[in-house]
Amino acid sequence: MLFEVWAPTAAEGVVLRLEARGLPMERDPARPGWWTLRVEAGPGTRYGFALDGGPVLPDPRSRRQPDGPDGLSAVVDPGAYEWRHPWQGRPLAGAVLYELHVGTFTPEGTFDAAAARLPHVARLGVTHVELMPVSPFPGTHGWGYDGVAPWAVHEPYGGPDGLARFVDAAHGAGLGVVLDVVHNHLGPSGNHLPAYGPYFTGRHRTPWGDAVNLDDAGSDEVRASFGGSALALLRDFRLDGLRLDAVHTLADDRARHFLDELSAAVDALAAETGRPLFLVAESDRNDPRTTTPRTVHGHGLHAQWNDDFHHALHVALTGEAGALYADFARAPMAALAKTLTGGFFHDGSYSSFRGRRHGAPLDPMTPTHRLVGFAQNHDQVGNRAAGDRLAVSLPPGLLACAAALVLLSPFTPMLFMGEEWGARTPWLYFTDHTDPDLARAVREGRRAEFAAHGWDGDVADPQAPQTRERSCLDWSEPERDPHAALLAWHQDLIALRRAHPGLAHTSLGAARVTYDEDTRWLALSSGPLSIAVNLHPGETAAVPLPAHLEMLATWSTASQHEDGMLLLPPESAAVLR
Repeated sequence: MLFEVWAPTAAEGVVLRLEARGLPMERDPARPGWWTLRVEAGPGTRYGFALDGGPVLPDPRSRRQPDGPDGLSAVVDPGAYEWRHPWQGRPLAGAVLYELHVGTFTPEGTFDAAAARLPHVARLGVTHVELMPVSPFPGTHGWGYDGVAPWAVHEPYGGPDGLARFVDAAHGAGLGVVLDVVHNHLGPSGNHLPAYGPYFTGRHRTPWGDAVNLDDAGSDEVRASFGGSALALLRDFRLDGLRLDAVHTLADDRARHFLDELSAAVDALAAETGRPLFLVAESDRNDPRTTTPRTVHGHGLHAQWNDDFHHALHVALTGEAGALYADFARAPMAALAKTLTGGFFHDGSYSSFRGRRHGAPLDPMTPTHRLVGFAQNHDQVGNRAAGDRLAVSLPPGLLACAAALVLLSPFTPMLFMGEEWGARTPWLYFTDHTDPDLARAVREGRRAEFAAHGWDGDVADPQAPQTRERSCLDWSEPERDPHAALLAWHQDLIALRRAHPGLAHTSLGAARVTYDEDTRWLALSSGPLSIAVNLHPGETAAVPLPAHLEMLATWSTASQHEDGMLLLPPESAAVLR
């Protein structure tokens, strides 16, 4: 097989360490900075590279790290897995996403254990499982955002074979799979890329230090490596899409942005494979260009998470008004109505949290499936000091209201694992750093961060094994009330969405919302459906709706619709057609 590595920093030479042998590599005259050597080797063979007589390092494009990020790489045959289930793909339009963390979805924390729970996910009615990052990181357990080998798969989860088995099982259950990937930084421990070449640049600074080099000298190969890893994941594991972490931190001043190149490459791969493939961005910019097609000078990503919708919904449900929630809390129902009809709340308006104007308006003709709407996700739960889900502080009726607005909104809906039954287990920030100094810094930094924001309660030790264990789902909850009733409600709502596929093919400006700020009711008309919620804790809402509408589902059996008025009990929701 051909071993190759881009190592422009190597002046004296590169040696391929193949098991116990050291084999000098040759410069590739056609590709500056590249070293190659063809030698016999099969799957599982351990190897690494030594630059200028230095220590042996793992391959920067390693497909497998069986002994962790600091160990030798292992040869992988990407085409060796025998797929059991043919798969033509599932498009983003019409999708219902389910965010899942492999390490806490089950106590075992592996791909195979998660796959055994996929029948539950399929019965729920969602279309795609969205896995949090699975790139290798030091230790066993963590969120995955400190991965250091973008082409590989975390070995404690099951490695590349485990991911293939999980995706195959998902396809057998009729579920697509989306994978969260991180291109904006690598973790603080086990990152050996800088030894090989200019993978990072001091030209830009990010929250994690020097930026990934997307626009400085040598950036052609860096862009090719990160883009190539994304395409390899989609191709080799038959994934349906990728979620791109924090794209607003991708510092790129080149004329053609990295996201533009990546979306074009993914579209080309979709055409080649005959499967619909998509990219979903996490972006803090509220920038319409993120999902605007490349033909009209956008980046061409297929969707983006809509944090503004989350913030508006969260404030309306909880009354929280601190920090980034302050602007939404001034008139919560109005803020929620604005996000449901305009997508962004901050569309050029002043953001007190940022101390400046923020965002730009979306075109009313924007397809609504390009925005992903949610009431909870890993960030919005895990970055709370107690890792508390909405179910800890809200009654089932308000959880039912949240579900109705998310699952029947104009947007592509997403649930966070366990949300469908109102899980009350926390989801905390946890790490397993093997470097004791880094572990101490993370522990102390986490406590200091929350103390600076006025939190005087306990902050779980990220390094304690119990922190991860507490974050695992309790699979006995769905068997008892109120969890069972919430699960049935979510199943009914998703079935209604599936029965009305036109919801996924509307434009942003087509939705209509009425509300009352004081009595805390809101009614959303989206396509043929009207979704009404009453968030008030003690008063029945009189919601004006056309008399000819048919009641399809209601959280409270006391709901009545007659003479053009829906009487909706406190903390309840109804769906009409």
